Amino acid sequence: MLVTSVLSLKGGVGKTTVTLGLAGAAWDRGLRTLVIDLDPQANTSTGLDLGRAFTTAAQVLAHPAPGALAAAVSASEWGPNVHGVVGSRTLDYFTGPAALPPASLRIAMGGLTDYDVVLIDTPPSLGSLTRNALTASTLALVVTEPSLYSLHGAQQALEAVDAARADNLRLQAGGIVVNRWRAQATEHRYRMDELTAAHGHLLFTPPIPERVAVQQAAGACVPVQVWRSQGAREVSDVFEDYLDRILKHRSAAGPLLRGTA
Repeated sequence: MLVTSVLSLKGGVGKTTVTLGLAGAAWDRGLRTLVIDLDPQANTSTGLDLGRAFTTAAQVLAHPAPGALAAAVSASEWGPNVHGVVGSRTLDYFTGPAALPPASLRIAMGGLTDYDVVLIDTPPSLGSLTRNALTASTLALVVTEPSLYSLHGAQQALEAVDAARADNLRLQAGGIVVNRWRAQATEHRYRMDELTAAHGHLLFTPPIPERVAVQQAAGACVPVQVWRSQGAREVSDVFEDYLDRILKHRSAAGPLLRGTA
C-alpha cells in the first residue's frame, strides 16, 4: 500500500490542490483511494464532499489503536473508490502543548489494507501532525510556488523528511511539486531555474499551471479531471504524469518503524 504525505511550510501554496489532483488522477484510473485530512482547515474534506462523519481524524489520533483509522473512513461523493478521513478544527489541539507521539497515526493505520493509494494532507507547518504523517508514509511530496522563498522552504521540508527517517526507515523524498506556474512570468522562470539547479532530480515536471479550472472544480466539489475546459485538461494531464511517478514507488521495501518487523 502506497502512502504519500503532501506537505509544505506555509499556507496558500496549493497543498490541498495537489492532494485533490492526485486523488482525482487515481479516481480516473479506478484505483482504490483513501485521503486522510490532517489539516485543521479541512479543505480537502470539503473538496471531497465527505460531509459529516461520526469519527474525525482528531478523534482517531486522540485514541490511536490498530483499526481506529479504518473505522473512521467516510464515503466520498466522488464515487465508490474514493474514501476519506475527515479533518476538523479540533486537530489544532495537537499543534500546541498536546503534541502527539510521532507514531500515533501509524499505529491507528494498523490493519488498513483495502487501498491502492493513500494520500495524507498535512497542515502548513512541520509540527506534530506533519511528523505523524511522515512517520506513517512511504513518500513525502513537497509543494511550493515559484516565489522568493520557494528554494528555502523546499530545502527545509526536505530536511524534515530526512529527520523523520529516524522513525520511518521506508520514507523517501518523493519529489517537489511547483504549483501555480506561469510560464510567461520572469520571476517564475528564475525561481524554477533555482529549484532545478538545487533539486533537479526531485523536481516534478511539468509544473502545475495556474488555471481557474482548479478553483472551479474545487468549488463544485468534483475532481478537476471531470471539469470541461482546456485548463482543466492541462492540469489533469500533469496530475496523470505525477501519479505515474508516484506509483513507481509502490514496491519500496523495508520496515516502517525502527525495531519493528
